[in-house]
Amino acid sequence: MQPISWLGLLSLPLKANSRPSQAESLLQVGGCEAPLGELAGDEAARPAQGERLTEAQIQEFWQKHPCGETLVGGLRGEGDTDLERFFQEYDNYRYDEQPQMLTILDRIGLREKRVLEIGLGEGSDSEQIVRRGAHWSGLDLTEESVKRVRKRLELRGLPYQELKRGTALNLPFSSNSFDIVFSHGVLHHIPDIDRAQREIARVLKPNGELIAMLYAKWSLNYLLSIALLRRLGLVAMYYGGINAGGKLGGHLENARRCGLWNYLRLKNFIHANTDGPENPYSKVYDLREVRRVFTEFKLTKSYKASMHAPPLPGPLTHALPGESVLGWHLWVHLRPRKSA
Repeated sequence: MQPISWLGLLSLPLKANSRPSQAESLLQVGGCEAPLGELAGDEAARPAQGERLTEAQIQEFWQKHPCGETLVGGLRGEGDTDLERFFQEYDNYRYDEQPQMLTILDRIGLREKRVLEIGLGEGSDSEQIVRRGAHWSGLDLTEESVKRVRKRLELRGLPYQELKRGTALNLPFSSNSFDIVFSHGVLHHIPDIDRAQREIARVLKPNGELIAMLYAKWSLNYLLSIALLRRLGLVAMYYGGINAGGKLGGHLENARRCGLWNYLRLKNFIHANTDGPENPYSKVYDLREVRRVFTEFKLTKSYKASMHAPPLPGPLTHALPGESVLGWHLWVHLRPRKSA
């Protein structure tokens, strides 16, 4: 077993990912590269040795782990009453934790706009967009999310245009169809972002707008929590022989399978530290990376929100100043270059 090297840990690069390349698509479920073998999580979700990470593997992860479900206890399988309870509890939690979301939606100007939402989660924002007068269509990679959002809108008696399961890599919509494409916390989970952004530009009208939330590289969560505190904690648990369940147990299992120091490299570690240790792929962005990656667009506006940095307690991080500089959510507004 290697001796602990705190300097070695701190010197591991902060650069989680640069411009996407084909090689980056080799990053695997749980944060290991393919040649390192199996990872924590469902067997079917694990790529074989040397196999590229596929969209089907990303789809399988999110189908089995609907975004945010465990935050309020999940569904109990008791029909529409249970769904209503879950949606209400989830919305209360979401907008208590992220009160700025409602303000952001208010400022967009959604009334009478044709809006495509990519990545639906539990449908909280979908409902809010519809309630603000938009002609809303939704797309998600998973059948589970589509089913839940359809049921949510039906239970609330809210109208919508189209609701489809599909991929951002081949959007099932006509060119020049939408005034706004809205995506909260989804595009940073797409390895082939170049193809996705070209598809988004295609379906937007010439004067349309892409409004997206991306995980921020220059954030308290990435610079302090992920890059430092969580890695130090994992080293201490690993060498201290500490066993754990849940997410901590998943990280320990990943570290054993990948090799601790390889797992701690941020190009691997980042994937397992945004949405759980089994998450296949995540990327952090700064504005330079946004401009470099979204080649079909020009950046017109950006801002940050959400001081979020577990394991630091929420009341502490929410009380800290500097959200506009160190917030975890980087919001970007982009116009397609075809409108120039």
